[in-house]
Amino acid sequence: MLSKYLDKNNLHHAYLIEGARDVIVPEITEFLKSIGIKTTGNSDFIHISLDSFKIEDARNLKSYGSQKSFSSALSAQAGKKIFIISANSFLLEAQNSLLKMFEEPIENTHFFLVVPDTNALLKTLVSRFYLISPVPGMGEEVEEAEKFIKMPLRSRIDYIKGLLAEPEEEEDEEENEIVALDSTRSKALKFLNALESVLSRVPLDKNMSRVPLDMFQHFLKVREFLRMPGSSAKNLMESVALIIPIF
Repeated sequence: MLSKYLDKNNLHHAYLIEGARDVIVPEITEFLKSIGIKTTGNSDFIHISLDSFKIEDARNLKSYGSQKSFSSALSAQAGKKIFIISANSFLLEAQNSLLKMFEEPIENTHFFLVVPDTNALLKTLVSRFYLISPVPGMGEEVEEAEKFIKMPLRSRIDYIKGLLAEPEEEEDEEENEIVALDSTRSKALKFLNALESVLSRVPLDKNMSRVPLDMFQHFLKVREFLRMPGSSAKNLMESVALIIPIF
């Protein structure tokens, strides 16, 4: 699906792609292979996959980006440096740190940022990228959201508890790749987006009470708090369960 957005003959210096990392990243790597860029055994290809992208990650990225390519320019694609960065969230100070880097493109260096929700980023940062949102649907999350709004309150609370159960910590490092699992905060954001998508299609009754208008304002506040370090994803999502009417 990504291929229609990517020009093999004219790569943009920075792409911002909205979607699930487990779907988007393989598509990026397949595209890179199709234009002759190795994604294994290539010191000029780096994939960083994190839960939260922090200020130290931004500094490291700027340092890596400023280094010269290790490969010689013997072909059209040799000499290019490729970075894939997939993260569930970018902390505010990290975003501010990256603004100048993406304002002034680095020659023969290309970035692919993959995030679940571009609304979580500063508009000034987003404006520096070629924005791609190739997957309008949310698959399983939408199906679960449709079931969720029909549940009684007690079942909703239990569902939130199960959704946000802490996964076992696992980290895997492969050549030129750093990987971290999705966090409960990311799961909450994805599910909130799915709920909003489903509820936006529910018609209002004559008294406009079936879907309260202030519910979407509450979603906006919850989304903002979910992006803040230290906030309780469980408490925030339980507040969402309480405010949605029983259908």
